[in-house]
Amino acid sequence: MWEFRSMMFWRAVFAEFFGTMFFVFFGMGAALRWTSGPYHVFHTALCFGFAAATLIQSIGHISGGHINPAVTFAYLVGSQMSLFRAVFYICAQCLGAMAGAAVLYGVTPTNMRGTMALNTLQPGISLGMGTTVEVFLTMQLVICIFSVTDERRNGRMGSAALAIGFSVTLGHLMGMYYTGAGMNPARSFAPAVLMRNFVNHWVYWVGPMIGAAMGAIVYDFMLFPRMRGLSERLATLKGSRSPEEENQQETRGEPIELKTQAL
Repeated sequence: MWEFRSMMFWRAVFAEFFGTMFFVFFGMGAALRWTSGPYHVFHTALCFGFAAATLIQSIGHISGGHINPAVTFAYLVGSQMSLFRAVFYICAQCLGAMAGAAVLYGVTPTNMRGTMALNTLQPGISLGMGTTVEVFLTMQLVICIFSVTDERRNGRMGSAALAIGFSVTLGHLMGMYYTGAGMNPARSFAPAVLMRNFVNHWVYWVGPMIGAAMGAIVYDFMLFPRMRGLSERLATLKGSRSPEEENQQETRGEPIELKTQAL
């Protein structure tokens, strides 16, 4: 229970709440259909991407800047965080998303509130199609996140936060034509609660979670495997080792050129 007694843990949990709140507020705010212009998808995609990059840069050094339950689940699948921390992160993200959506709802004119329901399957898109699209959108996001924040990478490769923002933008530019580009169960859950509309809502949890798990497995076990035994992975999942001990274990015996890359 060292995490529960740690002030840094609670700061990280609050950072996830805070970051997801602002991510949903700005992203959903940009997605409201004030006009029917031809650039709505591009405008929305850019705002979600910029919001992700800004907030990850702001809180990444505190909590990792997940602001997405699927990303947290990916780190859990990759045995890079404890189950205890993951549960608190996901709860904080969902509550933060609801807070951001509630504030946006309160400051939005009544005639515009109906457009807050972002995630709906477009005409002709079946449940299977929508789920598959969400799997691919989230998988590319997770692989990008794991790659640009990997502490084993040699040298600095630019801004990790900006790269992740581009990945979010990429997903929205394509996915909004199919599913509204969920990629983030918390930001799909918040408007569903406010609008009391859970039709096909499971697609926006199942798809991103499967995609996140696949992304973690592909990167951490195939593209750039982490050489850790089962006992080490279980110790991380149980939270029996602190992050400092985990980092020391990871770097012991590694080549000298593998440096930590900060957000």
